[in-house]
Amino acid sequence: MNINKYETIKFELLRKICVKPNFNQRKLADELGYSLGKLNYCLNALKDKGLIKVKKFKNNKNKIKYLYILTPKGISEKSTKTINFMRLKAQEYHELKSEFNNQKHKKIDESLL
Repeated sequence: MNINKYETIKFELLRKICVKPNFNQRKLADELGYSLGKLNYCLNALKDKGLIKVKKFKNNKNKIKYLYILTPKGISEKSTKTINFMRLKAQEYHELKSEFNNQKHKKIDESLL
């Protein structure tokens, strides 16, 4: 898997878990547009890296319900990923703005000919 794609998946999953920790895997997979297998694989990878904890609901009739909790390491990773994501988007914005301005000036120059 491409490293950037993996980092994007990890970022999206950490964000979603932070907002909706009690979603089941099927609901998380649907929300993120992943297959259930892919989501399960990613959750296990995050758990193995110590970024999330998985807890069962104790007093739930449906014993397969889990709660996904970001660990302090997971919160730090999410924050870092958020900052990197925002930097990337700001860079893309500035590149697009520069490209737009260059195109605008090119059209003005062409109209003077």
